[in-house]
Order: sequence, then C-alpha cells, then structure tokens
Amino acid sequence: TALKIPNTAKYLKKIQYLSIMILQGGFILKVNVFIDKNHEEEIQIFAHEKTALIEKIEELVNDFSIEIIAYNDKEIVRLNLSDIYCFITESNKLFAITEKEKLLVKSRLYSIEEKLSCDFIKINKSCIANIKKIDRFNASISGTLEVKLKNGYTEYVSRRSIKAVKERLGL
Repeated sequence: TALKIPNTAKYLKKIQYLSIMILQGGFILKVNVFIDKNHEEEIQIFAHEKTALIEKIEELVNDFSIEIIAYNDKEIVRLNLSDIYCFITESNKLFAITEKEKLLVKSRLYSIEEKLSCDFIKINKSCIANIKKIDRFNASISGTLEVKLKNGYTEYVSRRSIKAVKERLGL
C-alpha cells in the first residue's frame, strides 16, 4: 500500500505561524508559535541552559494549567490563577477574591497553597495573596503592614509573616 501524503500547501494555509527572536543574556532565543486546530497543544523549549526567561515561561505555563473551581451562588466558575487576587478564609470557608467577585472554593487553604506558583505568598494565617496583584503596602507607626490589592481589597501582613514577605518582595 502506498503512503498518502497530504497537500502541504493546502495544510499550511490552515496554520497561523509566528516566529520571533529574543535577545537574552547575550544569546538569541528563537520562538516559533504555530496555531493549528488539528494538532495537539504542546510547548517545547530547547536551550543551552536554564535562564530567568525560561523560568518565567515555565511559571506562566503553570499559572494557566492550574484551574481553580469556584462557586458563585448557583454557578460553577473556572478560574485561572492569573485572575485571582487572593485566597481568604472566613468562617471556616475558603474564598477566591477576583477583580469584582468573592467566590467560594471547596477546598482548604493549605491544599490550595501546595498548588500555587511562586506568584502567591502567604501574608497571614487566613490569606494568600497574588504578588502580581499587590498595588501597595502601607506601614503604620505600630509596625503593622497593610497590603492593598489592585482591586481595592485590603489585608494585613501578620507579624509572623512580615520578614518572609519583605524578603520575597525585596523590601
């Protein structure tokens, strides 16, 4: 039996293609993106060594591969980690705070913490905040540190967590 070869020109018309070069640390990183509905989604990285850029790409992929299932009244909502400003516990229930909503998550804070990327940091015993969503810190004379998120939500860093938060954020 003969091997049937598809019409390559016709196939290539169905694929969107992007190729860019990124200069990083004296090396050129070539990035090729193929958009093809008929191909399994995958990411491949070929590098001489692991760099900060590659770590950021891994982090980004992990953020989008982890979805949190949350509940809003009668709806079930799928959330990407990048949409979550923080996780809080109130009355023994876990909530995900997004830009405009507070959604119930049927899990425990410690089990969510294990799944999170390095963009999240525990700021007190009942809150884990997304570092990328922090707007500012306000320090008081009494030594407390208030965290204000970009959506306006406010939490306080516990005395126990202040050192770790400052180290993590380079303060």
